[in-house]
Amino acid sequence: MNSNEEKVILVDHSNRELGTMEKMEAHRNGGTLHRAFSIFIFNSTGDMLLQRRALSKYHSGGLLTNTCCSHPRPGEDIYQAGSRRLMEEMGMQCAVQEIFCFEYKAHLDGDITEWEYDHVLVGNSDSVPKINPTEVADFQYVAVEELLLDLQSHPEKYTHWFKASVQKVVEWQTGEKA
Repeated sequence: MNSNEEKVILVDHSNRELGTMEKMEAHRNGGTLHRAFSIFIFNSTGDMLLQRRALSKYHSGGLLTNTCCSHPRPGEDIYQAGSRRLMEEMGMQCAVQEIFCFEYKAHLDGDITEWEYDHVLVGNSDSVPKINPTEVADFQYVAVEELLLDLQSHPEKYTHWFKASVQKVVEWQTGEKA
């Protein structure tokens, strides 16, 4: 592992690069704003591919979330990072496009703070993931309507960034307000 592999890209509120920081340091002491991405994959029937994060993850273990999420490494663009992490986490490849960005801050257990400028990427695939068990406990394709009902009834089952972005992703995917 080279020295860039565990660093995140620090950004301002306009996504301008400010430097780098070790990943865990960027998530401690109230967090430092850094670049991230979230990938949402839909199959040909419009179902969304969710993953359940591995229990061993340093935060949000066992929670449901979008297909893949992570941080680009220094010198790596969002698409390169997305492709790398989609293969590392889900064992699959899929062309993606960016549909929006948003900033969020969430204080989690264990003095962890997620403060991210998150690029949201979407793609379409009917592939069956080959999950990496150190990253992902399980996966499922879920009908959007069913997902939104479950999210409303059981928000505690989902990651903060997923809850902050899924509505806008569904609106983009369906072409209407969900």
